[in-house]
Amino acid sequence: MNLENQHPHISRAQKRREKREAMVREWQERILLAEMEHLASFRQEEEEKLATILGAKYLEMKDIPADSHCMYRAIQDQLVFSMTVEGLRRRTTDYMRKHVDDFLPFFSNPETDDTCTRDDFMTYCDNIVHRPSWGGQLELRALSHVLQTPIEVIQANSPTWVIGEEYHKKPLTLVYLHYACSLGEHYNSVKPLAAGAASGAAPRLF
Repeated sequence: MNLENQHPHISRAQKRREKREAMVREWQERILLAEMEHLASFRQEEEEKLATILGAKYLEMKDIPADSHCMYRAIQDQLVFSMTVEGLRRRTTDYMRKHVDDFLPFFSNPETDDTCTRDDFMTYCDNIVHRPSWGGQLELRALSHVLQTPIEVIQANSPTWVIGEEYHKKPLTLVYLHYACSLGEHYNSVKPLAAGAASGAAPRLF
């Protein structure tokens, strides 16, 4: 008997297993496609709502690269003086370190939501400067104080959130998107919808 010319025997059980695996792969691909279509629908709806909200303010969105620096880049985009993203991160963490008691009650582990210690908070501040960590509400509050300028955050499905209302300069405006990119949540900047849009006092560093 010439074994080299024989084809390997595939059992019925193996055929059934391969058929099930193929069906599972097809099912997973269909789910992924449906999720992508669903996300695209949410993204379009979100952008349309934001366009309406911003249009009432004679503004429109200005795209910012979708990465962990997007919040800082959106702030940087609206400053009339030169400030790098690294500089904004450093000023943010410096302020938070000097005002620990103002931030610690609102600080929790971003992954578990557990209450954190003072040491945990200091480590978090280190990461703002030394790692490309995402910015959020705490960082925006610190930046508002650093710049002595209000910051308003516009969302499609929630009221506009204003930080630093004690300051009386023209606010910096960020757009917070839930469905903008595959990474998830994202911040964009804004720009005038038409020439001649009203301008206000520029924020200054002190």
